[in-house]
Amino acid sequence: TLFRSNFHRDCQDGKALGALVDNCAPGLCPDWETWDPAQPVENAREAMQQADDWLGVPQVIAPEEIVDPNVDEHSVMTYLSQFPKAKLKPGAPLRSKQLHPKKAKAYGPGIEPHGNMVLKPAHFTVETILAGLGEVLVFIEDPEGHREEAKVVPNNDKNRTYSVTYVPKVAGLHKVTVLFAGQDIDKSPFKVNVAMGLGDANKVTARGPGLEPVGNVANKPTYFDIYTAGAGTGDVGVVIVDPQGRRDTVEVVLEDKGDSIFRCTYRPVLEGPHTIYVTFAGAQIPKSPFTVNISEACNPNACRAAGRGLQPKGVRVKEVADFKVYTKGAGSGELKVSVKGPKGTEEPVKIRDLGDGVFECDYYPVAAGKYVVTITWGGHPIPRSPFEVLVSAEAGTQKVRAWGPGLETGVVGKSADFVVEA
Repeated sequence: TLFRSNFHRDCQDGKALGALVDNCAPGLCPDWETWDPAQPVENAREAMQQADDWLGVPQVIAPEEIVDPNVDEHSVMTYLSQFPKAKLKPGAPLRSKQLHPKKAKAYGPGIEPHGNMVLKPAHFTVETILAGLGEVLVFIEDPEGHREEAKVVPNNDKNRTYSVTYVPKVAGLHKVTVLFAGQDIDKSPFKVNVAMGLGDANKVTARGPGLEPVGNVANKPTYFDIYTAGAGTGDVGVVIVDPQGRRDTVEVVLEDKGDSIFRCTYRPVLEGPHTIYVTFAGAQIPKSPFTVNISEACNPNACRAAGRGLQPKGVRVKEVADFKVYTKGAGSGELKVSVKGPKGTEEPVKIRDLGDGVFECDYYPVAAGKYVVTITWGGHPIPRSPFEVLVSAEAGTQKVRAWGPGLETGVVGKSADFVVEA
């Protein structure tokens, strides 16, 4: 009765007839589900013959006709109307459903030899439509021999598929065994290579003096630290590109400090902008690449200073004491000038950058005594620093007079006389 509506459509592959016969007499056509839909006449003949022999249903229509899409529907109904009253004859060859585990198949990334990763769920599908009705079980065995059952969920679809999920815990060769009704399906067990899970570069940070935009100098080692805690598994990589675009001029040393911290030490050779690429698990970390401007190496011995304000004698109080500092060719550095007066207190100093590495400095002593002038470049004293300057008292109002013809005019070869009175 189930098949009466649209039966001529349902019956075109002959399998519906097998289902009907097996429904009336379970075990008479137990394998109808595995019949080949491409052989409708054979399917119909098998079902109709069994019904004729053991249910007493005469073949009032031929197998070739019943699977024909243009069959007379009245003839089909006449044939089908006999089934509800049919009685199974004694001695019928009832068989339990035959199962075909090797006709079940599995497909999907979870059983591929490569591409699966640690702690990443692996999925695949088992299709059982041609295998009959049976239970699907899946076991996963890791390289260390641990075996566990995978999660199998029936999809209740026309191909009777099951979705399987498992999560590998370790890297290496896994054995995936797929059983249908207790037996291996086609190609089972599957060999699956599980790779280490790739870490997440977005969870990695880097900081330290070696990544600061300014402040690093050529030929002086600097460093920064890379923090990988919580980012998973992966290799740390550092590539430094110099101002000329070369990747091999700066030697990089990576050291594992423990606690997911890696220290990168490098010694730049050239001055100018360097580009630092920091990667984790093959991907760049946030803020990478970093641009670091390397300054010329600082060379305080190339500096010199000169001027009245640095002479040991000759400066008086309440006079501007000035001098110049020449830093051309001394690399990068900061000029610092300190003047300490006779009492050891710091005196104000004016510094003006005249360009081209020349600085003009002056101070204004107000008390007589010893002044100490210290000049540093990049934190290091320049040659002859500190300078000691003895500042003398200011000259008093003078009571000296001079007069006479020798101060007014003179004749070559003649004595020019004048008088000085003190």
